[in-house]
Amino acid sequence: METYRPQIGVRMGRTCGLQIPFTPLLGVFVGKYCWDAGNACPGSYVMKMRPRLAILVTSAISLASWSVAAELPPPEKALKGYVPIQGSVEIDNPDAEEAARCKIYTEKVGGTTAIIIDSPDGLRLRSFTDTNGDKYVDQWAYFKDGVEVYRDIDGNGNKAADQYRWFHTGGSRWGLDNDEDGKIDAWKSISAEEVTAEIVAALATRDSKRFLRVALSPTELKALGLGEEKTAALAKLIEGLEQRFTQLAANQKAVAPGTKWMQFSGSRPGVVPSGTDGSKKDLHVYENVVAITETDGKHGQVQIGTLIKVGDGWRAVALPVPAEEGQQEIAAVGLFFNKPPNIPQPDVPTSVPSDALQKAMAKLQELDAAAASATEPTARAEYHAKRADLFEEIVKLSPTAKEKGEWARQCADMVSYAVQFGEYPDGAARLDKLLSQAKAGGDDTLVAYITFRKITAEYVPKMQSAGANDFGKVRQEWLDALEKFAESFPKSPDAAEAMLQLGMDHEISGEEDKAKQWYDRIVKEFADTSQAQKAGGAQRRLDSVGNVIRFEGKDEAGKTIDLDSYRGKVVLIQYWASWCEPCKAHMTILKALSTSHDDSKFQVLGVNVDSSLQDMKSFLAQNPLPWQQIHEDGGLDSRPANELGIHTVPTMLLIDQQGRVVNRNVQVAELDTELNKLIR
Repeated sequence: METYRPQIGVRMGRTCGLQIPFTPLLGVFVGKYCWDAGNACPGSYVMKMRPRLAILVTSAISLASWSVAAELPPPEKALKGYVPIQGSVEIDNPDAEEAARCKIYTEKVGGTTAIIIDSPDGLRLRSFTDTNGDKYVDQWAYFKDGVEVYRDIDGNGNKAADQYRWFHTGGSRWGLDNDEDGKIDAWKSISAEEVTAEIVAALATRDSKRFLRVALSPTELKALGLGEEKTAALAKLIEGLEQRFTQLAANQKAVAPGTKWMQFSGSRPGVVPSGTDGSKKDLHVYENVVAITETDGKHGQVQIGTLIKVGDGWRAVALPVPAEEGQQEIAAVGLFFNKPPNIPQPDVPTSVPSDALQKAMAKLQELDAAAASATEPTARAEYHAKRADLFEEIVKLSPTAKEKGEWARQCADMVSYAVQFGEYPDGAARLDKLLSQAKAGGDDTLVAYITFRKITAEYVPKMQSAGANDFGKVRQEWLDALEKFAESFPKSPDAAEAMLQLGMDHEISGEEDKAKQWYDRIVKEFADTSQAQKAGGAQRRLDSVGNVIRFEGKDEAGKTIDLDSYRGKVVLIQYWASWCEPCKAHMTILKALSTSHDDSKFQVLGVNVDSSLQDMKSFLAQNPLPWQQIHEDGGLDSRPANELGIHTVPTMLLIDQQGRVVNRNVQVAELDTELNKLIR
């Protein structure tokens, strides 16, 4: 059974039509039914939420059982079993052969006992230490090139990590995890450079909480001891930051999920001496700070503006300003050293919300905070209904048409997702109401936006509840609705997604000429969109058999792997993900084929489409593979996936010795026969 990782709504599995609704905001995949030639097949397939964090290490390692070297586990098992709780940490991870030759032993230094793992060359790889003598590890240290770069810490001795620290080339951050859930709640220390990296990451992931952790809080503002005028100016800037950042992150296009922070840019920091404008303390300030980013090989900028030092950390005092495409530079502004003193706020209201609007937003925040307790179906439905009511109230109270539209879009998204998950039975009627309001307001772009989400919201419950004989009818209704949408709203950004889903469905159904027609329209009519990249790649893949393809990508260390370097060998390119069970089953067969054929004649090249590099690393640490892996940010929307228009995993392409595509969608059962034909 093949598995989908769709961008929005529903896309259909190729082999047996597995239906998987997708909620991008929650990162949850739930497949319920599958069908084959019109007949329901037994069982169900459910893919639950995959945590964003890396594998949580076992929090308590008894040193009593590891008191002598003979009782220690093999080094390869210890290396596999423990990884940093916080992802994206560059540490040394030896391959399986090298790991087996590593040395693991205990060491006593002063009053502490540690379990040490060294490489065969004597470089330190891991150090797990009992610092308080209670026979349990409370400090997990990880190394890069023999130098410690990261540490998980159990600071209160309850056998669970509550602090995370970066060292040397890893950085200088010190994060606190008050509820010990693996997520950082506050920064005890963080450099100005790392603050800008956190802000870029928050924009890329639309994570307002992550941004707030590096933004100046009202409590911190009071402790700065500034004069009344500066305090009032800063208070205005940080007012309602969470709601405004949420809107900004949703609407800006410059920072995408695959955007990387590259470097910090800013003039030297300065000190505003005590007594300036009535201040009572010295204040360390950075002005005109800019984060340099990279997205798909293109550099960009995010203006951070002013950073203020608070204790051992730095804080932002206003929303970031991503430079949109074509904007060459951002004007210099500042609060302390430069004029004008007001930092412009992008795409969000600069005026202070009315009392009624602030109250409505506060109610929304309170409702969301209590959402975890609403677990029963009736309670979930009531929660979504109340949330939609508050969204509608905020729409009415918003002062501008632009803000009204932004809130209405958020409401449509929320309701559509809730309907897809079966948590809001009355959601379809709510979408009808929103659609009527948009039509009455004469906002055609909003009408298109809500209409598209209504199509998806109506389709998913119908497909999940359809009987064996109704699948084809429901599917056709969905395709008709998508085609009508594409013709009715040809300029809507969602038209590109509608066309992409139509193209995918025709391709899956074997109607490749129709699929190419839709892909061609996307490339021509929406040339600058991600859908066009995917559609163009799908065209190249469909026309690839018999042709030489150019293909390359980055490995986990950032080194380029080029398909041309495999010339003279038969190559199987396997697109896979750690959440894809069929991919894992295929790997067992691919290992056997790799062993039975000489490396000089046949090799596998993996292309991983996990959403994070750490997900791939964690899987490979537990399941080593003897072939090279390509991974670039973006998952199924990454550059290597878009390059060949990959919609599903597993997808495998077979390439001959001259670099020509022999089979653009080879099945694992065909491989042995295909290889025997190619390898004489």
